[in-house]
Amino acid sequence: MPDMPKTTHPTFPFDQKMAWEPNPEWIRESNLQRFMDTHSLDSVDHLVDRAAADPAWFWDAVMHDLDIRFEIPYTSIMDTSRGIPFTEWCVGGRMNIVHNLLDKWQAAEETRTRTALIWEGEDGSVQTYSYEELNARVCNVTRHLQKLGIGPGDVAGLYMPMSPELAIAFLAVLKVGATILPLFSGYGPSAIATRLEDAGATVLFTADGFHRRGSLLEMKETADEALGLYGGVRHVFVHDYADRADVPMTAGRDHAWSSLDKGDGSDPGTVSTAAEDVAMIIYTSGTTGRPKGAVHTHCGFPIKAAQDMFHAMDVKPGDVMYWMTDMGWMMGPWLVFGTLTIGATMVFYDGAPDTPSVDRVWQLLERHGVTHFGLSPVLVRALMPHGTGPVERHDLSTLRAVCSTGSPWDPESWNWVFRHVLEAQKPVLNYSGGTEISGGIVCGNFFKPLKPCSFSGPVPGMDADVVDELGQSVRGQVGELVIRSPWIGMTRGFWNDSNRYLESYWSRLEGVWMHGDFAAIDKDGLWYILGRSDDTIKVAGKRVGPAEVEAVVNAVEGVLESAAIGIPHNVKGEEIGIYCVPSRGTSPTENLRSNIIAAVASELGKPLRPRFVKFCSQLPKTRNAKIMRRVVKAVHLDLPAGDVTSLEDPAAMDAVRNAQ
Repeated sequence: MPDMPKTTHPTFPFDQKMAWEPNPEWIRESNLQRFMDTHSLDSVDHLVDRAAADPAWFWDAVMHDLDIRFEIPYTSIMDTSRGIPFTEWCVGGRMNIVHNLLDKWQAAEETRTRTALIWEGEDGSVQTYSYEELNARVCNVTRHLQKLGIGPGDVAGLYMPMSPELAIAFLAVLKVGATILPLFSGYGPSAIATRLEDAGATVLFTADGFHRRGSLLEMKETADEALGLYGGVRHVFVHDYADRADVPMTAGRDHAWSSLDKGDGSDPGTVSTAAEDVAMIIYTSGTTGRPKGAVHTHCGFPIKAAQDMFHAMDVKPGDVMYWMTDMGWMMGPWLVFGTLTIGATMVFYDGAPDTPSVDRVWQLLERHGVTHFGLSPVLVRALMPHGTGPVERHDLSTLRAVCSTGSPWDPESWNWVFRHVLEAQKPVLNYSGGTEISGGIVCGNFFKPLKPCSFSGPVPGMDADVVDELGQSVRGQVGELVIRSPWIGMTRGFWNDSNRYLESYWSRLEGVWMHGDFAAIDKDGLWYILGRSDDTIKVAGKRVGPAEVEAVVNAVEGVLESAAIGIPHNVKGEEIGIYCVPSRGTSPTENLRSNIIAAVASELGKPLRPRFVKFCSQLPKTRNAKIMRRVVKAVHLDLPAGDVTSLEDPAAMDAVRNAQ
């Protein structure tokens, strides 16, 4: 294991005072309090400790708490006989997750008529589906998939905009017993082909295109180019989402969506699957090598997603959750699985968050009565320069919490959301985990006070810890985030690559999942995620996480956002380089550059003084707003950028290249 930081710095947010205090009434009415009362537990800490000591008890209790119904009950909840990394869950059980997402809600009028999905397009169009209406459309598509012989053994790529038809295809594929393969809607042909080929996909759902900020973005042509690189797909289903008249169709292979989505909505039956049958393969890009296909089962990812929502975020039946996401990012499937398992409502918005005006997000929350809003701190930093007026124009009284993931907070952005969106009365539920986790390792909750940027602690069921280079628990200093016990959402491995799975997470400490994040726990027991440990910059033996540097830079007046990278140095090993985007209306002056350099040297120490600060118009990001530091570094050093298939705007690389 590499060296780790031994000291903390005053810039770390855990030196701050408590900002939010829990509301006792909300605690009494919460899902988690009811669960703890049922099991005679007097605190969240007691629950976390008991779940860590006895994961079999905990996950069996979760199944009952979420009312997960099985066609054939499991004989044991977990089996570790093949080793912790390959724990088997719901042994002997049979359950297709669609039964718990749709089928069981059809039994009573109250749940049939509850809203399952609200969709809004960039042009303001809105469509709403009850659980009954969504189920009917899924049943229609299911029947036609079965007529084409699509079922168990097939893998279906989902390369579509965030449309209702995407949710319908998602659920229909699972209902016929096939495997979903979510694909980022901004992928190019080679990225699509690589994932289709690796997963052995035989089916692809796509669309003619979609509109963004008024411009048409074609999808079918991109899909066709990908299928020219990989020829294993037998059936392509094309939704006329953009209403184009000139969409190319290949006879015998391509089918219009209208040929699928027709019928009387009667149920052709949900195909029986083993609880551990593969439900989803979802790819996550590494810094090098081919993408990793995380394998998830019917009783894995969906249960973990729902449990995180239900226990940590207190999402109740009838609540409305909107998470800014794409289906190719894990938060897309997470949103579908979690809300429908609970009997809540999911919101899909297919559009830019600032179109036609910068208050579009707040308008959407008001219009649909959103109770839980998920965003990335990067979005907040983009909206802050517009002031509080766009927020204040809208009634956000239904909002119970803002949830966040994707990148670390800085205190200024956290406080802006807390004060102006949540009126300093409701919590920011910081959430961090990953695709291979099926959700969160740590999260905020309604039970514990919060400081800016903090997490309440581990999600119940996650035996998480922060350790030093010897694997010993540490507090009050930065260490590596680990998980010591199995959990039901853990990936069942990487598709066709078990060795890479073991090397990625299980090779450094025996029987312990090493997540690859720097983390810390303060004296009050609050947790912090401080960025990827493999991004660490080492200057003359002093290690610093880029997120720590960026927190200092972003706090300088006139800075919108930044990326800190390590630049090779023949004496020091590395020096810090900073690429910075000025705030709207701020000029990239030498005075601003000097202020940034002085701030970093003052806050982090003179040895960590940046070698340079360069200004650019934008930074390379994924569509879920994660800054791709490795791409910044590769461009700076004129090296191959590696896998850039998740890059939202390729022009950002030129922006870095032309930085001054």
